[in-house]
Amino acid sequence: MNGLRIGQEQGAITFEVRVAPRASRNRIIGVQEGTLKVALTAPPVDGAANEALRKLLAKTLGVPKSAIEIVRGERGRNKLLRVQGADPSRLDFDAR
Repeated sequence: MNGLRIGQEQGAITFEVRVAPRASRNRIIGVQEGTLKVALTAPPVDGAANEALRKLLAKTLGVPKSAIEIVRGERGRNKLLRVQGADPSRLDFDAR
């Protein structure tokens, strides 16, 4: 899985994400040092970037936005996410 560190707990998977807000487009950049890197157009204001992250990952992983929880890093660029009901094989992102 390209080095993405994935944990599993009670029907959910966990992994770390590093967000780059105010990008030119929403996209998954790839995996670096075990962390998923994601670019988002939303600014890090009033939870806009977190909402954009949930929306992008929900679409990518085929789960509802409500299945994605930010466990740690709600106000920072580095986040730990817990995703209920996601297939770990869908986390096979190409590093770019």
